[in-house]
Amino acid sequence: MFVPKLFTVFKEGYSKEQFIKDLTAGLIVGVVALPLAIAFAIASGVSPEKGLVTAIIAGFIISAFGGSRVQIGGPTGAFIIIVFAIVQKYGISGLTISTFMAGFIIIILGITKLGSIIKFIPQSVIVGFTSGIALIIFSIQIKDFLGLEMDSVPSEFINKWGAYFKNIHSVNIYAVVITLATVFISVYLPRLTKKIPGSLVALILSTLVVSIFNLPVETIYSKFGEIPSSFPKPEFPAIDFAIIKELIEPAFVIALLGSIESLLSAVVADGMIGGRHRSNMELIAQGAANVFSSIFGGIPATGAIARTATNIKNGGRTPISGIVHAITLLAIMLFVGKWAKLIPMASLAGILMVVAYNMSEYKAFISLTRGPKSDAIILIITFSLTVLVDLVVALEIGMVLAAFLFMKKMASISQINEITNQINDVKDIEDPEATGNYVVPEDVEIYEVNGPLFFGATYKFRDALKLSDRKPKILIIRMRYVPTIDATGLHHLKEIVKDFKHKGIKVIISGIQPEVYKELEKSRIAFLIGKKNITNHIKLAIDRANFISEQPKVKS
Repeated sequence: MFVPKLFTVFKEGYSKEQFIKDLTAGLIVGVVALPLAIAFAIASGVSPEKGLVTAIIAGFIISAFGGSRVQIGGPTGAFIIIVFAIVQKYGISGLTISTFMAGFIIIILGITKLGSIIKFIPQSVIVGFTSGIALIIFSIQIKDFLGLEMDSVPSEFINKWGAYFKNIHSVNIYAVVITLATVFISVYLPRLTKKIPGSLVALILSTLVVSIFNLPVETIYSKFGEIPSSFPKPEFPAIDFAIIKELIEPAFVIALLGSIESLLSAVVADGMIGGRHRSNMELIAQGAANVFSSIFGGIPATGAIARTATNIKNGGRTPISGIVHAITLLAIMLFVGKWAKLIPMASLAGILMVVAYNMSEYKAFISLTRGPKSDAIILIITFSLTVLVDLVVALEIGMVLAAFLFMKKMASISQINEITNQINDVKDIEDPEATGNYVVPEDVEIYEVNGPLFFGATYKFRDALKLSDRKPKILIIRMRYVPTIDATGLHHLKEIVKDFKHKGIKVIISGIQPEVYKELEKSRIAFLIGKKNITNHIKLAIDRANFISEQPKVKS
C-alpha cells in the first residue's frame, strides 16, 4: 500500500525497450507542459517561472514516489481560481504557506488511508465546481484575448465583465487574431498529427510573428520582465499559530482539490492502461510534492489528466517518463527560458481558453441537469457559487447540501412497518424468516424496521411505535435489515423501551446484526431490555414471546 510504483517497476524488471518508450513520452510531455506551466502561473496571478518550478519539482516527486505508473504532476487549471484568490488576499507569502500546509494535510490523508474516501464526493459537486472554474478561467482571458488596455481587472465575475464592456473601445485587433490563431492551431493540429503538440506550435509561431514584425501586443516581458534562467534556492516559510489559524481554510481547499484531481487522474489513467494505482501512496507523494513546491517558491500541484493522457498515448508506462518530463522542463528553464519572455500574452490566453473548454465537462453538466432533481440542484448551486461567490464557499455548501439530501434519501428508505396477526395464515416460501410462517400470539405485536436507524430516520421509528388502542403484552421489534444505528437512534430506542417498560409491555428485539448489537451493549440498552429478549431469529423471538405470555402474572 505504501510502496511507490517506481520501486515495483524496478522489482519486476525494466527493459531497454520500455526505457526508450518512456524517454520519448517524457520528452514530448515535457514540451507539452512548458506552455501550460507558464500559462497556469500567469493566470493564477504569479510570475511565469513559478509555474515551471512547480512542474519540475512536483512532476519529479509525484512520478518518483507516487502510486501510479503513468501520472504526470504539475500545476493545473483547477487551481487557477483558488491560487488567484489567495494571492489577492494574502499575497505570495500567504500562498506559499497555504501550499506548504496543504501538502502536509494531503500526506496525513494518505498515511491514515483516507485515499478511498475522496471518491465519495458526489459527481454533481465535482462537475459543478469544475465547470464553474472553467467559466472563470475563460472569463479571465478576455482581457488578453481582446488586448484591452486596463490597469486592473476586478476579481468578481460580474464586475469583471462590466469592466470589459467599459473598455471595449480599446480592442487590439492583433491580439484578437493571435488568440484565435492559437485556438485554431491547438484544436486542429492534433487531428493531423498527434506527435507535435498544437499549443507548442501555436506558441512558437505567435512568438516569432510578434518578434519579427514587432507587433504592438503585450508579452511576458512587457508584463513581468525577465524570466530567471537559474533554479531558485529553497526557503522554508515562517509559520506560527496566528498564520495557521488564518490560512487553514485555503490550505484545506488546496488539499481537497488536489486530492480529488490527482485521484481522478489516476483512475482515468488506470482505465487507459488496465492498471491499478495505490491511492494512499499517491496522496503521500502529492502532499510531498506540494510541500517541496512551496519551499522552492512554486504553486499548488496535482495530477494533470491531459498531460497524463498524453504520456500514455506516447508510450509512457512507468514513472520514468514522468521523471524525464521534469528533467526536460528543467533543461528548458536553464537553457531556453530566456526566450520565453517573448511569448505574447494573447497566445497564452488562447491556450487557456482551450484548457477551459476541455475542463468544462459540458456534456456531464447537461446530463446531470436531466437526472435526479436533487443532483441537478446541487450542480446548479455549486456552479453558481463557484462563479459568483467563491470556490471555498461553493465546495463547503455543495458538500453540506449533498450530505443533507443524501440523509433525506436514506431517511425515506428507512421504513417501520407494523405486522399484525391478520397475516398469520400466509406462507412465504421464498423467505423462510417471514412472520407469516409462524403463529403469533394474540397479545403480541410485531414491528419491522428496514434501513439504517440514524438521526434522519428516527422520527419515523418513534412515531410508528406509538401504539394504537390495542394494549399488547409484548412488542417484538425486527431489526434484521438495520445495518447501522447512531446515537440518536440509540437514544430513541432507549426511551421507547423505558416507556413500554413503564406501561408493563415487554420488548423483544429480533434479528439484530452484530455491529448493531455491540452498540446496544455499549449504550446499556441490551441490559435494559434483557439479553434473553434479544434474539437473532424471528422464531426465537416468537418462542420467547410465547414463554413470557404463558407466565402467570404476579399480583402486587
